[in-house]
Amino acid sequence: MNILRITIRELIGMFIDDGALALWSIALIGVIAAAVEYAGLSGFAGGILLLAGCILILAESTYRAARQKSHG
Repeated sequence: MNILRITIRELIGMFIDDGALALWSIALIGVIAAAVEYAGLSGFAGGILLLAGCILILAESTYRAARQKSHG
């Protein structure tokens, strides 16, 4: 039973381990979608901004996790 509980906890942790990463990603998607839909931003430009934003968000999350690991 303990192995099942650990497995389920690890599976859930893979998807919601970093809440800030998830929230920033959702916010980025919402802002880019609104810009494409209502501000007249082209789909291609929106895609480029989405890619760049995701890379920045992931880099910041990785940096934060590495810093926490080295200090604690």
